[in-house]
Amino acid sequence: MDAVELLHLRYFVAVAQELNYSTAARKLHMAVSPLSRRIKDLERELGHRLFDRDTHHVTLTPAGSALLPVALGVLEQVESIRWRLDEATRPGRATVLLGVPSGIHPDLRERIDALTERVRDRFEVKRWPGASDLLVDAVRDGRLALTLARLPVSDPALEQLPVMSERLGAVVPADRFAGRAAIAPAELTDLPYAAPPAAMANVFFRRLDRQLSDLGVKKRVELSATAYEGVSEIVSGGFAFTVSMLDSRSPVWNYTLDNVAVVPFCDFDPRLVTGLLWRKDRADGGDLEELIAPAREIFAEPLSR
Repeated sequence: MDAVELLHLRYFVAVAQELNYSTAARKLHMAVSPLSRRIKDLERELGHRLFDRDTHHVTLTPAGSALLPVALGVLEQVESIRWRLDEATRPGRATVLLGVPSGIHPDLRERIDALTERVRDRFEVKRWPGASDLLVDAVRDGRLALTLARLPVSDPALEQLPVMSERLGAVVPADRFAGRAAIAPAELTDLPYAAPPAAMANVFFRRLDRQLSDLGVKKRVELSATAYEGVSEIVSGGFAFTVSMLDSRSPVWNYTLDNVAVVPFCDFDPRLVTGLLWRKDRADGGDLEELIAPAREIFAEPLSR
């Protein structure tokens, strides 16, 4: 297959996994219209319709369902070329990158330190920061050996081990909710919801947004180019609320300003689950077996905070 055809397969897999053209286009860093055209080009090339699409839903046709495992297999082989070549030519001790998304709990950092020490004779483990979705992409294409990431992640090429569940609470203006032990979502319907920064945005937070909407929280404030301190700033000013980790040891508490309180929900119990992910073909019998086997042991007991 030439490069154009491989790109077509990448576009197809993105839409097939998301079943949403807009979400797939964002993941691919492109607009919806050219993505739709590339899918139609692929359908013409193969002589089969791959998706059934109406105003509200996208579904795989039987041909699309048959193509998906084939496309994943082709892309997996192509994406493994780099690390297979590195494995064949590398010296005795390899440097590997472990992805770390924003806001990782210190208890998980302790386990990373334990893994680093356990494998130090075979691997030099270096941390690589980034947005959760981008780190998963980097594991998939071989740039990272493994990563911590916010679940859910849907990719049959990746193995994932849930390592921590964190309870979330409402981050609200303290003067308005002084002395409250808990807050129901129904009490927040007049405040806009400010989604967490882009560095944390993934499938979980998109689902959380829909859950809040179903609970009556309809107003939104868009903060597309800010970090934790920006979100905390508008909460402190009384303009909005957001959702964050309840455990005061979480790093996101470092961005809490005056007049900001983090309060548990009642009648709602959102929990953020973090997983450790790696490519299945690099584990048992692969080039990272001596790294992933101890990682499984060290992260085996999931933490709850």
